[in-house]
Amino acid sequence: MKGQRKEAWHIGVIGGTGLYDGLPLDDAQEIAVASPFGEPSGPVTTGRIGGIRFTFLARHGEGHRIPADEVNYRANIDVMKRCGVTDLVAIFAIGSLREEMAPGHFVAADQIIDRTAGRERSFFGTGMVAHVALADPVCARLSGLLADAAEGAKATVHRGGCYVAVNGPQFSTRAESRMYREWGADVIGMTAMPEARLAREAELPYAMLAMVTDYDSWRDDVAGVDAAEIFKTLKTTTATAHKAIIGLAKALPKARKTVPADTALDNALVTPPPQRDPRLVAMLDSVAGRVLG
Repeated sequence: MKGQRKEAWHIGVIGGTGLYDGLPLDDAQEIAVASPFGEPSGPVTTGRIGGIRFTFLARHGEGHRIPADEVNYRANIDVMKRCGVTDLVAIFAIGSLREEMAPGHFVAADQIIDRTAGRERSFFGTGMVAHVALADPVCARLSGLLADAAEGAKATVHRGGCYVAVNGPQFSTRAESRMYREWGADVIGMTAMPEARLAREAELPYAMLAMVTDYDSWRDDVAGVDAAEIFKTLKTTTATAHKAIIGLAKALPKARKTVPADTALDNALVTPPPQRDPRLVAMLDSVAGRVLG
């Protein structure tokens, strides 16, 4: 959506397979959207909830077939941008590194420590260099609205917190889990990075609604993380997430005002036009079309 002005809300949601199932999604359509950055995790499903446009994408593909370290995060974010999304909500399961953040609770995390490796972290590169500010990776406005909606759905919500992103697919050792606690991390997961980095480069305000499924591996008196227990907890929390999405649609202000993430690329482009790689510039038509002209 080259040069698009962000005046009307269009909420993108990246989450689990079938997250939109059971939601009152009017005029729902499943659409395959191509990206120059490769294959996205799958088609998007778009429609309206309470008059607000929502577009959903299953992060791990249909049937959860793509592991976290093999998700094409660049293609996923690019596809959302091409769909005209103005704001991006990330929903995922997390492990807790704090006693008070118990399984079944929700965390609207606002900081991230990136411990991932081997993943494409930027849309930019040789021939078109850019450096975006990422001190505050989460949009405060969107996160607040999302937390309000989750509380309205009767969830216990922790506002703020540090998410440590790890590669996976294995869960942490006890030593790693304790180390992350000492670093100041509050929750742990495998997918917030580079998703949040790329959302910022695409000028999409990003917020996380993380569902606590377990206590990771830092407690000596408790067995380590078990996948079966995680999916058992998710059955309950996903229903609450549905209610939160409906609540968010109702709570959005009528007028969408600009936030800092909307103009993240204003001073980020480093390579002068004569030195820019035309091929990469063409690939960035959606992500950076507003500033590339």
